[in-house]
Amino acid sequence: MFPERFSNLPAYAFPRLRALLDPHPAGGPVLHMSIGEPKHPFPDWVGPVMAEHAADFGRYPPNEGTPGLRGAICGWLNRRYGVTLDPERQVMALNGTREGLYNAGMALIPETKNGQRPVVLMPNPFYQVYMISAISVGAEPVFVPATAETGHLPDFSSVAPEVLARTAMVYLCSPANPQGVMASAEYWADLLALAEKHDFRIAADECYSEVYRDAAPVGALQVAAKTGADPERVLAFHSLSKRSNLPGLRSGFVAGGPESIARMKQLRAYSGAPLPLPVQHVSERLWGEEEHVTASRALYAAKYALADEILGHVPGYMSPQAGMFLWLPVPDGEAATLKLWQETGVRVLPGAYLSKAQPSGTPGAGYIRVALVAPFDETKAGLTAIRDCLFA
Repeated sequence: MFPERFSNLPAYAFPRLRALLDPHPAGGPVLHMSIGEPKHPFPDWVGPVMAEHAADFGRYPPNEGTPGLRGAICGWLNRRYGVTLDPERQVMALNGTREGLYNAGMALIPETKNGQRPVVLMPNPFYQVYMISAISVGAEPVFVPATAETGHLPDFSSVAPEVLARTAMVYLCSPANPQGVMASAEYWADLLALAEKHDFRIAADECYSEVYRDAAPVGALQVAAKTGADPERVLAFHSLSKRSNLPGLRSGFVAGGPESIARMKQLRAYSGAPLPLPVQHVSERLWGEEEHVTASRALYAAKYALADEILGHVPGYMSPQAGMFLWLPVPDGEAATLKLWQETGVRVLPGAYLSKAQPSGTPGAGYIRVALVAPFDETKAGLTAIRDCLFA
């Protein structure tokens, strides 16, 4: 006997990719450009600090994060966004953002909304954890197109009033994965106004916030503070995976209204796994330092320029504003991915694997996602192979 609510889930994106490509030999030296796993250097003091606190692996860590870590997080939020939060009541450490994005739904989505099954809105394409969080609590995931026609951000105001009346939570990633576009202050303000009108929360997935070309992305908490929005309307999620090139550290945080954070803390006390203390010590120092972040951002900027040079002639090409991906238009994403693998050995991800099929079509079907995470020379080789194979 198994739960029916998960019975129709497709395979996760990367098992699907392996099933598509692995039966076929690579057509050249393998270049991995499918996953957003940063390869830039992280600070060389990370290992020594971890070793310095190694004895703390013998202690149970605090569930919500040490006072030092929570204070460092609040300090960073103040410097970055100009917001002042209470480290005791408005932030909580996480094992990366995915844990928190999932548990936000578990902790905060009610059993009913206006007497009906609740709805969770999310962009399409989307990060799959949004959908799983909704399904896990019996809510209905509703996918809002984020396509070229909508500026690659979802137009939540276009959702039918009867659906908005049932909406309990909205997930939004900015900078967007996979498209790399950034929500403006006006976009956030409009979404906050919609949330107030229809009484829902916003889960702002901002894990790519420190990877950008020119101007820093506006943050949801920043706009909420400036507009005087109810603090309980927004939860912001951040991670050291992308910011500090430490995906294996599994360290992030959620920040928001004190009631929302209290409910997430309560759930996590029963079901979560707190960060080991040595990880918390390293994380505290990372949130207090910007030099390595600035250096990494400069490396991404150089690769943005490289992508513009090599692929800028492609019809529909979008020069990235932010993030670590190219969202490249192709006639068929799966066919292009397989052709690229068989002829060059470059491994990318079909856009359909990040999208939900709808009656009007699958928004990502005509795209491939290309990760710009490898060193410069390897990225150049991969982008050149993509151009010569798919766009010559």
